[in-house]
Amino acid sequence: MKVLYAFQGTGNGHVARAQEIIPILKKYASVDTLISGHQSQLQTDFPIDFKHRGVSLLYNKTGGISYRKILFENNFLEAINTIKQIELSQYDLIINDYEPLTAWACKMRNLKMLELSHQASMDFKETPKPSKKNFLGESVLRHYCPSTDKIGFHFENYHPQIKKPVIRRKIRNLSPQKKGFYVVYLPSFSDENITKVLNQIPVEWKVFSKYTKIHSRTGNVEIYPIDETHFLECFESCNGILCNAGFEGPAEALFMDKKLFVIPIHNQYEQECNACALDKMGIPNSKILDVADIKNWVNSDLHFKVSYPDDIEDILLNEVLTF
Repeated sequence: MKVLYAFQGTGNGHVARAQEIIPILKKYASVDTLISGHQSQLQTDFPIDFKHRGVSLLYNKTGGISYRKILFENNFLEAINTIKQIELSQYDLIINDYEPLTAWACKMRNLKMLELSHQASMDFKETPKPSKKNFLGESVLRHYCPSTDKIGFHFENYHPQIKKPVIRRKIRNLSPQKKGFYVVYLPSFSDENITKVLNQIPVEWKVFSKYTKIHSRTGNVEIYPIDETHFLECFESCNGILCNAGFEGPAEALFMDKKLFVIPIHNQYEQECNACALDKMGIPNSKILDVADIKNWVNSDLHFKVSYPDDIEDILLNEVLTF
């Protein structure tokens, strides 16, 4: 059986999930890998057969999507040409983790494809959504990576076709401790904005930033460049995580029994939905970097116990490879 596993390179969650799924797939099939997008800080630990720049969502430094950057820093003509030229006929199964180029190529050629992603869970009416409808956000989720067959991942099993998160082995092998400091990963905010707020909350903060290449310290706030090994060391020992309302990062924090506070990226509907789901679980969130809200969270002892089984191999064998 020849399989293509295509995944999105915007953000780190898709890459983290691929690191777990692809080695399992390779035990049962011949697997080619394809990535598009250009905003991930994680490096893959497996070879990638096809790389494309694709189309990425881009952000400003104050917590929101930058439509100007999306328009001018993506090469849409190149993406369209890739969709037209990409060769897919040799594959028995195409698995897609929110990767738009192969999704649109499959749609145009009427090829069968299985979407296996967190975003796929948004297509089920049982998935928590904000009470105020966002028609543009819904449209982007539906059309960015068009698919008819879906298996989604989410914080809870809202539907039989929604599975619990894939927790990577590097996280499962950690031994959680609490040493009094907090980890921050907010790539949609500038280091200056983050430091200005966190300097007002008297605990130790370790900020991981895509905007710096050197370690620095301002008062109680340390800023580090992105480094997975160092991040995991801090993640293992911290009291809590302050991050955007993505999926894999918050899921890993819940799995590690860390306090969690999320700030959805402004105008990023998927993150607004994630924040809504977390809110229903009792996890605090805010639309802005708010000193009072974050201070209350630090002074609280909010935890939410989760059970995220190591069952991805069973899912792949029983529901994906038999698709």
